[in-house]
Parts: sequence; structure tokens; C-alpha cells
Amino acid sequence: MKKWIGRLLIAAVVVFALIQLIPFGHNRTNPPIVSEPNWSSPEARALAKEHCFQCHSNETKWPWYSNIAPGSWLIAMDVIEGREKFNFSDWNNNPGEIDEMAEVIQSGEMPPIQYWVFHPNSRMNDQQKQELIQALESSVK
Repeated sequence: MKKWIGRLLIAAVVVFALIQLIPFGHNRTNPPIVSEPNWSSPEARALAKEHCFQCHSNETKWPWYSNIAPGSWLIAMDVIEGREKFNFSDWNNNPGEIDEMAEVIQSGEMPPIQYWVFHPNSRMNDQQKQELIQALESSVK
């Protein structure tokens, strides 16, 4: 039994080491900021930056664990999908729909669970959700 557990542990370490060689998720770049919405106030931008920019902008902060697979894959996919949905840093080419933004914020879909599990402060109460929605509504038309 001990031999079997030892072999299983060695296999797990080998697999973990090998998945680090898979190239997806290693390109952690931030393209230049092209255009932003006309923010109604610096506070509106700050709220959006605090709650949305990590995935929906070209100002992503790549934490240390974004270098380690399989976490790097998940983070890269979230950022790719977020920027494709809408991008605050390339607003003229990829604007978001305010109704959809408000809906996913109000329902709690954003930020997604895989984000707030590692960033518990990103989880918003009802008042914070309303403040963010109002900031976006006043800026994003």
C-alpha cells in the first residue's frame, strides 16, 4: 500500500511538472490602452477599475500564481473572455452594453466565483453593486 501511494505521489509530481510546459497561459501581456469610456467622474472610473478592470481591460495585474499551471490557464481564459466581451481599454472597438453589465452585477455573476475565491474583497454587497451600476450607467452610454 505504501509503495502504491509513493508511486502515485511521484506520478502526480511528474504530471504537475509536465503541465508547466504547455504554452497556453504564458502570454500575460497588457496591450496599450486605446480608448476608454467618457467617465462621469474619477470615482466612477475608480469603481470600475476596482471591480472590473482585472479581466475587462488592458490593465490586468498578473499575480504570481498566474505563472503556474493549471491556474495560469484559468486566469488567461478569464482575461481573454473578459476582454472579448468588452474592454474598458479599447472601448471604441469593443464597448459593453450597460443593461447586460447591470444585470450580471446585480445577479452576482460578476465578479465570478473563481475570482472572488482568491480575492474575497472583490465580492460586493448590495450597496456596492448599486454604486458600481450607477457609476457605469453615468459613464457608459
